[in-house]
Amino acid sequence: MVELGIGVKDLNFSWLSGENVIKSCSLEVPKGEFWMLLGTNGSGKSTLLRLIAGLLTPESGEIQLSHPVGFVFQNPDHQLVMPTVGADVAFGLVEEKLPPAAVRTRVQEALEAVNLLSLQKRPIYALSGGQKQRVAIAGALARRCEVLLLDEPTALLDPDSQLELVASVRRLVKNRGITALWVTHRLDELNYCDGALLLEKGCLLDHGEPQRLKRRLMELHDKTPET
Repeated sequence: MVELGIGVKDLNFSWLSGENVIKSCSLEVPKGEFWMLLGTNGSGKSTLLRLIAGLLTPESGEIQLSHPVGFVFQNPDHQLVMPTVGADVAFGLVEEKLPPAAVRTRVQEALEAVNLLSLQKRPIYALSGGQKQRVAIAGALARRCEVLLLDEPTALLDPDSQLELVASVRRLVKNRGITALWVTHRLDELNYCDGALLLEKGCLLDHGEPQRLKRRLMELHDKTPET
């Protein structure tokens, strides 16, 4: 039996307006694998990811996942709060009340994993968008996260930085045994994942082999009227 890193069963969620966004949604991501969550605009991808992360509370259903959990937002400026790279990564460790030497070690290991160790003292404002996203990921790694959830983390990046980030997350998943779920609508990013989930109107439409799911998403895009 496959060990799961993320398991969701019969999840339902509506906004206060009454709009039913997630409908009886069930999905599984095997432990230590890198999966992507696909769907057209308005399909509920980001809402589902926030439910899995515990940032929103479902009306009903079950969520099981390994802890701790790291969450990376589409815009890194929404989660980087300290003035320098090293201080920001260390900030996420405050709750663990670790000795200073252990904090330094964790910060250095995490920054090394995302190739930013040389920028430890760099001010956050002086970083590129791709570097900021890697700092956000380093914060999750420093907390020894078992599950990494990423909400369209390449949306604000240039094409080279997009593929560099997705490749680096794949390496981290494989090297560290992390379970990752990455929300995207970029078809080229599907070349890097182990599997994919296709969401449409809050329901899981399909799951499995990335290239097959890529074709199904293209078909959905063709059928979706431009707004």
